[in-house]
Amino acid sequence: MKPLARLATRRPLLILLAWIGIAIGLQVASAAAGPDMRDTYSLPGTDSQAAYDLLGERFPADAGDTDTVAFKVSSGSVTDAAAAAAISDVLEQIAGVPSVSTISSPLTPEGAAQVSGNGAIAYATVTYDDVAYNVPLEDIQKVGDIAAAAKGQSIGDATLTVGHAGQAASRLSNPTVGVGEGIGLLLAAVILFFAFGSLLATTVPLIAAIVALTGSLGALALASNLSPVATSAPTLSVLLGLGIGIDYALFIVNRYRRELKGGTSVPDAVVKATATSGRAVVFAGITVFIALAGMLVPQITFLSNLATAAGITVLFAVAASITLVPALLTMYGTRVLSRRERAVLTADAVAAPHVAEPGAVARFVERHPLVTSVAAVAVLAFLAAPAVDLRLGNADQGNDPVGTPTRIAYDLIADGFGDGANGPLVLAVDLGDKAPLDATNPPAGLSLLLADLAGDSSVAAVEGPLPNAEGNAVLIRVTPTGSPQDEATADLLTRVRGDYTAQAEELGLTVHVGGTVASNADFTDAIADSLPLFFVIVVGLSVLVLTVAFRSVVLPLVGAGMNLLSAGAAFGIVVAVFQHGFGASIIGIGEGGPIEPFAPLILFALLFGLSMDYQVFLVSRVAEIYHATGDNKVAVRRGLAEVSRVILAAASIMVVVFGSFVTSDARVMKLLGLGLAAAIFVDAFVIRVVLMPAVMRLLGKANWYLPRWLDRVLPHLEIDGDADAVRAVASGPEERERELAPA
Repeated sequence: MKPLARLATRRPLLILLAWIGIAIGLQVASAAAGPDMRDTYSLPGTDSQAAYDLLGERFPADAGDTDTVAFKVSSGSVTDAAAAAAISDVLEQIAGVPSVSTISSPLTPEGAAQVSGNGAIAYATVTYDDVAYNVPLEDIQKVGDIAAAAKGQSIGDATLTVGHAGQAASRLSNPTVGVGEGIGLLLAAVILFFAFGSLLATTVPLIAAIVALTGSLGALALASNLSPVATSAPTLSVLLGLGIGIDYALFIVNRYRRELKGGTSVPDAVVKATATSGRAVVFAGITVFIALAGMLVPQITFLSNLATAAGITVLFAVAASITLVPALLTMYGTRVLSRRERAVLTADAVAAPHVAEPGAVARFVERHPLVTSVAAVAVLAFLAAPAVDLRLGNADQGNDPVGTPTRIAYDLIADGFGDGANGPLVLAVDLGDKAPLDATNPPAGLSLLLADLAGDSSVAAVEGPLPNAEGNAVLIRVTPTGSPQDEATADLLTRVRGDYTAQAEELGLTVHVGGTVASNADFTDAIADSLPLFFVIVVGLSVLVLTVAFRSVVLPLVGAGMNLLSAGAAFGIVVAVFQHGFGASIIGIGEGGPIEPFAPLILFALLFGLSMDYQVFLVSRVAEIYHATGDNKVAVRRGLAEVSRVILAAASIMVVVFGSFVTSDARVMKLLGLGLAAAIFVDAFVIRVVLMPAVMRLLGKANWYLPRWLDRVLPHLEIDGDADAVRAVASGPEERERELAPA
């Protein structure tokens, strides 16, 4: 770290220009190459994938994913001459899009069921020649543009309303943040100004975070040409990049200012801040990488893409913190101090080591560690209680923002045909030795399957069996009575894949169930199956790393347990708002629905990594003072007094930045923003400054227990700080010890 810092002190302008050049260069290169942002949900070995494979083999024209284009006339019927002509024109234009394979029109005799009972609403099914994530985005955009152009068209005295929804259509709804991102940055700047009292000091973390984020977004878009990147990855990068980019820089700036106020020269202060807090930043980045590595466990391309995007963002944030921040600090010099601080520095250039005083909250925790521990755990348990009812699943497009094409189409179809028409089950049936199909005398297994489906109370309609050209396979579409996200629909899928399919297969058929509902269920199951290993990797590796850092086996386990409490509280808040709907209207989401299955993994990975950052910054300081003095009480008191203020400032910045993402137009980004903001708030204001110090006071010297054999095996690292400086501060006179001791 010291060579990097010395380079920054000698060539600060060169480093600044290099970072600007890298950021702009990556953006230009990615724009020239053309980013490939699309969601990939391939799930080999699942029943839904088997259904798609069978459809591709036996029903090539129906093998691709489908979109729905919904129509409504304000008066009259869609089958009236003028309305029918307008709808036919729209469908003819869509049929001309290269990737569109077939269109099921409501204006044909075969499509009569696609017209509502009152004739005001109809829908057409647009089938592509491939699964949604393989369809060129420009073709999906053409379909969306054609539908949008027809919206609001006047047909005599009536007006035509048009919506466009489906798996492919969802690719057009790239999540954006909205005005909240700007508000979050503004609030972060205000917090930084109050923390530092200097406008120039405020700009350092902001510049570093924005430059690093610009570069990481360019690198991410460029990398998408090697492997497709999830559509939500750039927004996730913005969320993470702003939060940790500002935080990491903040810790280095804070250490630099402290060195200046201690009388250190500008070059030496830059070197010392980079060599101490800079090392802590690198270590903190490693803990986040460990947490993100857990997202690779399910081996699902979508999650791996998000983990990679987050990893690139963290890498740029860490790199900017240990190179660009020192360069900016060198250029600013002592102007990162307030005028009053510079005046004091001029009057007394050689300042005595500063001993931080504990605040009122810290003194209360120090005097009543057991009471505060019980109170903090009770608060966390109360917040986590709703998480017991967590239901994983995919929210349907009825939760999209009102007025969007997907929401318009969803609402029209739900009004005209019931909620279940938005997510039919697609059964692909291989007749095997029962082929070819005899429509007048179908195989017994097929008749039994159709009878089971027709007799199920959760089934609104059954379409089919529709045979292929060879007659060796049939296609059956099942419309549930409930919406795609309803528990009743999930239960129906379980019955279809269970008893109904088993009985048909006993009679010689092979049945696979596909469709959006089935694919989402398989996606959820794949993630749920990987959760135990995910938690073992994330928690286990973090505990191992912190054992090396703190020279203790107790503190890492305590820290991991507290991180789990923090995660539980965050999950509880998310479930209360997004699943049960408490306060949902305030942040602009629809009815409560299941929690997206990948959200808990992303939330846990990020908040566990970020929580470990605060654990590192707090406990590493306490550990240094303890190893210098051998006094646990003094170490906890002074470590908390010295670090708590900067932790609270950093956490406040993350809370406002993450919280600003509730203004996003995508439900999942609102969920991640609220979940991370809640987790960081709880972690910093309840766990790090109340629960952790209280527990450390209760444990006493047991905090630092490390078996001798393990001490010999583990490498020795100094995460943050200078041992001599710690001893100088920690070994104050006895009178001061008595003054600071609790009553």
